[in-house]
Amino acid sequence: MKYLSILFALLVTSAVSAQTVETRLTILPGYQTAEGTRMAALRLDLPPGWKTYWRAPGDAGIPPLITVEGAPGARIHWPTPRAFDQNGMRSIGYAERLTLPVELPAGTTRLSGTMDIGICHDVCVPVELPFAADLGAPGPPDPAILGALLDQPQPRGTAVCEVASDTDGLRLTATLQTPSTGAPEALVIETADPAIWVSEPQIDRTGDRLVATARLKRGADAFALDRSGLRFTLLGRDRATEIIGCTGT
Repeated sequence: MKYLSILFALLVTSAVSAQTVETRLTILPGYQTAEGTRMAALRLDLPPGWKTYWRAPGDAGIPPLITVEGAPGARIHWPTPRAFDQNGMRSIGYAERLTLPVELPAGTTRLSGTMDIGICHDVCVPVELPFAADLGAPGPPDPAILGALLDQPQPRGTAVCEVASDTDGLRLTATLQTPSTGAPEALVIETADPAIWVSEPQIDRTGDRLVATARLKRGADAFALDRSGLRFTLLGRDRATEIIGCTGT
């Protein structure tokens, strides 16, 4: 199976040092799914100790932007990330290696675009990584891609939400009925509107019941919250689960 691997040498400068960071981006051409789509992947390799960020990077992270050209409807499948402590703030991401499946429309023969991401060690920097490769004929299922797909958070549980006005936005109280994923647990709350900022939630678990509170804000504007578009991702020691949407009280 042919891979296209692109090596980027990044000069990262901090207040006390300058270092070259070799970042390798590889296109895995992938295979045809049972639905007829093409499942390819982008594999990012960072030096030891470096990390990059998940789609919801946390207050200390840099939000990723992945643009796929010439493939309308391309879908990114994010594997389970980890929670990191970064200078007393939480970030969500991946250490050293990320295999990111990209599902392309049937008949797609080329994967090209740009990864605009943040990478972090002692300092955090935004980087732009362009990529392009002809995929060729589909091959057999790639174990690296299959592993990343199997590593996604699994649906489990239900959520009930109460939303109230706060000083400069909304206050969300969500009651999740879902088994523990293994302590310590971290909860990430996302909305359907990327312009809405969501604070790191405070969580309290009793058995299979987890209560989370968070603040939501959308600049200085008033806004309505689409409960059906809320996504709760629970990251634990043993596994990761998610709940999409919640009912009201």
